[in-house]
Amino acid sequence: MQIYLPIAEMSLNALMLLGLGGMVGFLSGMFGVGGGFLMTPLLIFIGVPPAVAVGTEANQVVAASVSGALAHWRRGNVDFRMGIVLMIGGFIGSTLGVSLFTFLRGIGQIDFVIAVSYVLFLGIVGALMVVESVRAWFRSRNPSAPRRKLHYHTWLHGLPFKMRFRRSKLYISALLPLGIGVFVGILAAIMGVGGGFVMVPAMIYLLGMPTSVVVGTSLFQIVFVTANVTFLQSVNNQTVDIVLAMLLVVGSVFGAQIGARVGSRLRGEEVRIALGLIVLAVCARVAWTLVVTPDNLYSLGIGGTH
Repeated sequence: MQIYLPIAEMSLNALMLLGLGGMVGFLSGMFGVGGGFLMTPLLIFIGVPPAVAVGTEANQVVAASVSGALAHWRRGNVDFRMGIVLMIGGFIGSTLGVSLFTFLRGIGQIDFVIAVSYVLFLGIVGALMVVESVRAWFRSRNPSAPRRKLHYHTWLHGLPFKMRFRRSKLYISALLPLGIGVFVGILAAIMGVGGGFVMVPAMIYLLGMPTSVVVGTSLFQIVFVTANVTFLQSVNNQTVDIVLAMLLVVGSVFGAQIGARVGSRLRGEEVRIALGLIVLAVCARVAWTLVVTPDNLYSLGIGGTH
């Protein structure tokens, strides 16, 4: 069943899009992560223009993050003060990121920058996930091995403008979470992701937040930052395809429910290793598109607005 996507200006099979949303939702539910960093490359693989894939996926991340943030809020697992500081940084970063996105699109380089960003960040994150998960797996096999501290106090925590974050039991400089928020906001604008795959490790290892409040706080700020990205992308670049977003959201809702049930039966280390390998596989596929000779050596395009 073909359906026309007005912003992408192409027709795709609606069942395939529902299945794609379901598959990424399944992975999200099983691994406990947002699927943006997987969905955007997959949309590009099936022919959706990269600029539209990024703008539309940011819209889907908003919908997916709201339910998760509400669930964690009910359990008391959200540090609202930390979330607001991260959100302010995210607003600054996402606004700068969309401006950069518009500039790169105008000069015809946005597709290349998106692909390189995915290769770089998916490669780094995937490799770190696999290494850390393998170490955790070996530690579980050898309980007597000494455990490493997750967090060390550094000079960054002693910067000016210190704030007390009671829910996270921290007294650190607000500049550190603000800077992390700016960086993740830029990633959200350029890559069409919530940034949780960067934000969560940063909150644990750099800020030293308790893992119990990390995911809920991350989702809280992601809701507002990706909403800002969606609005700015829609107004500045007209790259948000609501028809595509709705199909992906419907599929991901059902897939996430099934994935959550399957994931609860697997060991944590095994789940993280599997996710790391999937991330590296997607990274390799994106890298391949950068080096392989394209089917069409020349293409006609119009940059900017007229």
